[in-house]
Amino acid sequence: MRIPRRAVVATVTGLLMAAGLAPAALAQTRAAKPLKIIVYGGSGNIGSRIVNEAMNRGHAVTIVDRNPKAIEGPHAHHVKLVKGDALDPKDIAKNAAGQDVVISSVIVRPAPTPDFSLRVVQAMVEGLRTQAGPQKTRLLVVGGASSLYDADGKRLIDSLQGEVPNEVSGAVLALDWLRTVNDLSWTFFSPPRSISPGTRTGKFRLGTEQVVVDAEGKSAISMEDYAVAMLDEVEKPQFVNKRFTAGY
Repeated sequence: MRIPRRAVVATVTGLLMAAGLAPAALAQTRAAKPLKIIVYGGSGNIGSRIVNEAMNRGHAVTIVDRNPKAIEGPHAHHVKLVKGDALDPKDIAKNAAGQDVVISSVIVRPAPTPDFSLRVVQAMVEGLRTQAGPQKTRLLVVGGASSLYDADGKRLIDSLQGEVPNEVSGAVLALDWLRTVNDLSWTFFSPPRSISPGTRTGKFRLGTEQVVVDAEGKSAISMEDYAVAMLDEVEKPQFVNKRFTAGY
């Protein structure tokens, strides 16, 4: 008797989960509807993980960077590399033509100016606004945690001591400005306090304005799981024209 593949996968997954060994590979499912996704800054630490997650879900991905780098993986040959400028609205409009989603993962540390992140977001919006017709390419932004609120209702940036780095203040400016945009679809994704390379578990909690912390008060997520949450939002939008966050 032939056993359906779906039943085999379900059985193996159940056994692994019972043993505490739920595999990331089995949790990563192919998208029901492949999308055309362009990732500015897709060669960076977070951007490359977003590209990898999108690629493995079966989406058509384009990396745009000043110096785009090829990534590895079984589907890497499907990823297109384009040299581009995230501060040039005309270049953005050209590259975004025919795309379903633009993800801005342009992260520069230290940022050259306090308004660098703001200028990137403004260029993205300006470029997408030039698209003809009412349906414009959706924009998702890799944001910062500094604009999130703690349990006392205080923004994290207001609790920082000493000189605030340009990239921190710039992320706050970018979100504040983006909230004024109502003529295209955008989403701003703030990570928790700590984000670093790690493991893809697919298990995290979502939030909106308040930083997500665990039972011990820690606020963290791996870059891999951040990418999972980003692609979940791409495929099934929950936070249109809003900010959201995620953490363990």
